[in-house]
Amino acid sequence: MTGRFAPTPSGRMHMGNAFAMLAAWLSARAAGGSIALRIEDIDAPRAVPDADRWIMDDLAWLGLDWDGEPVRQSQRLDLYEEVFARLRDMPAGPLYPCFCSRAEIRAASAPQEGDGFIVYPGACRRLGRSDPDGVARRLTDGARHSWRFAVPPAGAPDGLVSFTDRVYGPRRFDLGADLGDVVMRRSDGLFAYQFVVTVDDLLMGVDDIVRGRDLLRSTALQEHVRALLLDMGLADRNRPAARPAYAHLPLLDDAAGVRLAKREHAPDLGALRAQGVRPEQIIGYCAWALGLTDHPQAMEAADALALFSWDAVRAHVDATDARSDADGIDGAGGRVGDDDRSDGRADVRVPDDLPSLLLRL
Repeated sequence: MTGRFAPTPSGRMHMGNAFAMLAAWLSARAAGGSIALRIEDIDAPRAVPDADRWIMDDLAWLGLDWDGEPVRQSQRLDLYEEVFARLRDMPAGPLYPCFCSRAEIRAASAPQEGDGFIVYPGACRRLGRSDPDGVARRLTDGARHSWRFAVPPAGAPDGLVSFTDRVYGPRRFDLGADLGDVVMRRSDGLFAYQFVVTVDDLLMGVDDIVRGRDLLRSTALQEHVRALLLDMGLADRNRPAARPAYAHLPLLDDAAGVRLAKREHAPDLGALRAQGVRPEQIIGYCAWALGLTDHPQAMEAADALALFSWDAVRAHVDATDARSDADGIDGAGGRVGDDDRSDGRADVRVPDDLPSLLLRL
């Protein structure tokens, strides 16, 4: 199997990143496979100078190695242009220009119940059918626009996507109802995550995808896009990457229940290292969060590998997938239940005093 680290260089890694990176590394190495490092710097305005170097330094410090040279999305723009052009120029193809502003989309949409996800209402898709000449004129005049991927309408059989997740089991999504037409190229010309990650995983031969459960819905879309790319002959449909294995992880939340994120100023590994936290303490905490140990204890990545299986992770998630005491388990932080992303699934709540907790391991 071939796995991948896929960090965004928008800052230093935090504990949520380390948790996901450890799981990806364990999955690939437990299967005797390789793991690639892909720097997802396609969103240039968000990229922080030297963040890629910090990420690689933190991975090496944690003992999470990778195979081959790092791949940078910013160096693959010609590839994305070629694939995008093929999709755009297909007769009756899936891409169409969208002139809607974000404010217009919000005003015309109703969020999905419980998670705030907004399904695009399809105004420009209808416009392309009712007034194709007008659309062509607006493009010729240079009107600002994004490009959306048209999914089958809600309830259509070809828009029902099923896959089995190694943590959350069988999943089924209706693309038209659950996602709608998703942006593949932004109005500023930058390619969108959903497009480049699908192209990259397919062409890099990635067949072991490990990431947070907030991307479960995206997996359905990427499965649909991947099938179209295979129909186009972009890759051999008999290669393992044509049908990857997925594992989506519980999220690490802060003490207030908000997902750890760089934009929320989550404590990063640089700050933890400066306070004297050792890599074994971070690995041990993340291994506990995966359910490999009953309580956090310092260990190296190789020690976690000896304990790892997806069966163990899934059994742990199943056992803690109800509301837990937010005050923590043995002072290590609690596993908590449904929030606006979870559809009732449990996440891991990281305590405010995480540095002192880690230093005690």
